[in-house]
Amino acid sequence: MNVDPIEIVRGSGNVFADLGYPNAVGEQLKTLLASEIIKAMDAASMTARAAEARTGIAATDFSRIRHVKLDRFTIDRLIAILERLDTDVNVQVTVQPRHPPRLAAQPAKAALS
Repeated sequence: MNVDPIEIVRGSGNVFADLGYPNAVGEQLKTLLASEIIKAMDAASMTARAAEARTGIAATDFSRIRHVKLDRFTIDRLIAILERLDTDVNVQVTVQPRHPPRLAAQPAKAALS
């Protein structure tokens, strides 16, 4: 039996970046926040309607979050939803240069007359 070798490709840790999404870091953060909202709802055995009654946020929004349809949500809105679910949110940001760094476009030199 001849078995072809399997190619293993290591990801960057951000599937959105690996797939070439614009704003990959923001998309990953929104997904992580949505995951925490779903965990909070599951821990309290909350339906979307129960979450609406508890938070005042529309049940349709909780349904969108459960189905990972996050295009209507901003990061600050997702954090606000978590806070209304009695969850503390702590964010740690690390900023570092890219390797290799992107080179800034060089201004065109004026032609000599």
